[in-house]
Amino acid sequence: MISVITGASSGVGAAAALDLAQKGYQLVLVGRDRERLESTASRVRSATDSEVAVEVSDFARLDDVRDLASRIRAKYDRIDVLANNAGVMVPDRRMTADGHELMIQVNHLSPFLLTNILLDRVGRVVTTSSRAAKTARLDPADLSRERRRWNGWLQYGDTKQANALFTVGLAARGCKATCFHPGVIKTSFAGGTLFMKLVTLPGLHEPVEKAAARLAYLATSEDGEKLAGAYFRDNRPDKVPTGMKDPDLAERLWKTSAEAVGLA
Repeated sequence: MISVITGASSGVGAAAALDLAQKGYQLVLVGRDRERLESTASRVRSATDSEVAVEVSDFARLDDVRDLASRIRAKYDRIDVLANNAGVMVPDRRMTADGHELMIQVNHLSPFLLTNILLDRVGRVVTTSSRAAKTARLDPADLSRERRRWNGWLQYGDTKQANALFTVGLAARGCKATCFHPGVIKTSFAGGTLFMKLVTLPGLHEPVEKAAARLAYLATSEDGEKLAGAYFRDNRPDKVPTGMKDPDLAERLWKTSAEAVGLA
């Protein structure tokens, strides 16, 4: 069994790599920092007998994602689990060389592109979303928030709503896709923001292994197959607002995303 995990350099992705390796998965670890990826791979190899490969890719560059997908297709005929875990939060507005706001590209457009290129070989897809999606107001016609008030956390929420709607879109196309809230985890993610400093005070956060176990649950359990399209919290389907499950909105997002990454 083969699992491709993006954002595997550290944090939830690195912990999930160990969890899935202990469950017998062969791993393909994806991230932008080779040294940190090799460190994760080394820890997994020292604790398990799993085969571990490393693939470097920067999701802020769509050509990097295309190259990554090409390399993976050349090496693997079957991918049992694609874990779309890579993510970023930055408080200031940044644009990529592809012309998209950084968070929407790294958190949604690049996973959308990678998943679609690999889709005919993927058994199931697990995407790391967030409860931030519940209050988001995504506009598929304004993914980079060029015509709306800029706020880093508002944009981050939009990208996490996009994760949930992408999951709905995948399920509508017959893919065994789910997404989940990892929990409030103390990692380097958004470490420079006041909000994360406050919510990760002692007693207010969970160990990273908890989030990794939630990812691994959807990668391996029957729920990850039978409840396609669902958003999970604590290993259970969670009630979500219409904006996270509306099939029409999901289709609008799919169309806009496909155009943004050159798949239309």
